Amino acid sequence: MVLCNNSCFSIVLIITPPLNHMTDEEIASEVQKGGTESFGILVERYEAKMRRYGRKFMSNGQDIEDIVQDIFIKAYKNIQSFDAGMSFSPWIYRVAHNTFINALKKNSRMPLSLFDFDTVFPQPVAPETADGEADRQSTKKILDRCLIKLDLKYREPLVLYYFEEMNYPEIAEIMHIPLSTVGVRLNRGKASLKKIFKEKYPNYETGQK
Repeated sequence: MVLCNNSCFSIVLIITPPLNHMTDEEIASEVQKGGTESFGILVERYEAKMRRYGRKFMSNGQDIEDIVQDIFIKAYKNIQSFDAGMSFSPWIYRVAHNTFINALKKNSRMPLSLFDFDTVFPQPVAPETADGEADRQSTKKILDRCLIKLDLKYREPLVLYYFEEMNYPEIAEIMHIPLSTVGVRLNRGKASLKKIFKEKYPNYETGQK
């Protein structure tokens, strides 16, 4: 836009959309260009999600707030590695995944398994069916009650799929696993979860305890 005052002095105004109306990817791009204050918008958008992710992810009393803060510090320091042409959400969840895994390794007396059967022997991906939403809602109820008893490698993809609403490629990217493994872990995780649920609530029939 060009404005002209009484002296016919031209002023060029570059109109940019307010940060709150920009996509995550656009804001991340602004941060990469030096607009570091814009990173606060991303923190506002993802802080509650990271806390929720952490509460479902962690199995003991680690300080979620400290870990979430560490996630954003790492994301900020590594923002230049983000490809602005890609989706921002899987990228920051990948940062969160790595941070939570490191916290578990540091604080847990039980080390993570070094041998992953699913990765070594991948199986075909199970397609997302038309009744996926009904299945998603039903499984979420069970997840809330029994999730913490599930092995981590099955717990995390269930959380990402049912609570964070990630798709198979995004989960594969976040967890650094083959796409085919995502479907395997979801199916095995759901089977294990239902077994745990039946053992805990043997008289459960109506969907309400």
